[in-house]
Amino acid sequence: MGAEKTRLRALLEALLFVAWEPLPLGRLAEVTGADKAAVAEALAEIGRDFAGCGFRLTEIAGGWQFLTDPDLAPYIEKLYNPRSQQLSKAALETLAIVAYHQPVTRLEIDNIRQVKSDTVLGKLLERSLIKEVGRLEGPGRPILYGTTREFLAAFGLKSLSELPELPEPEAAAEAGLYDGMPELADV
Repeated sequence: MGAEKTRLRALLEALLFVAWEPLPLGRLAEVTGADKAAVAEALAEIGRDFAGCGFRLTEIAGGWQFLTDPDLAPYIEKLYNPRSQQLSKAALETLAIVAYHQPVTRLEIDNIRQVKSDTVLGKLLERSLIKEVGRLEGPGRPILYGTTREFLAAFGLKSLSELPELPEPEAAAEAGLYDGMPELADV
């Protein structure tokens, strides 16, 4: 391996090690001064070399980041004993609606959930899992919401195209997913 390639790889490893968010290929090329093809080649090499280690190079949320091996999570939790960062059922429900229906207004979310979502939307905005993506043309020009790169990173997705397919309402109702909520089976 040439000195330039060795230097680029070392630089990329350092940048990825200190990054607290996924770094896009273009940004890595810009910071290192290397062309995108050289950066992509170095990232592939780094990924191969770290395969099977306690952490790995992962393409996530439109960028690259070192992440710990998910199989090791129980041990890391023992060491750090983190406070629960879990989302409430209402927050997960609202987040799913935004993810699958974006851009979506608060009123559309409320209609699907059959309850007001102001507080939950505020918490999701605060955690940067959703953002305001514009305004709907029409009376009152309501805010439109969409997901963020933080959402993708939190759920380990490269893009929204990796969201699982939703079952058809009839199949979901037959599977009991709407038990206790018959009004949602028609949504």
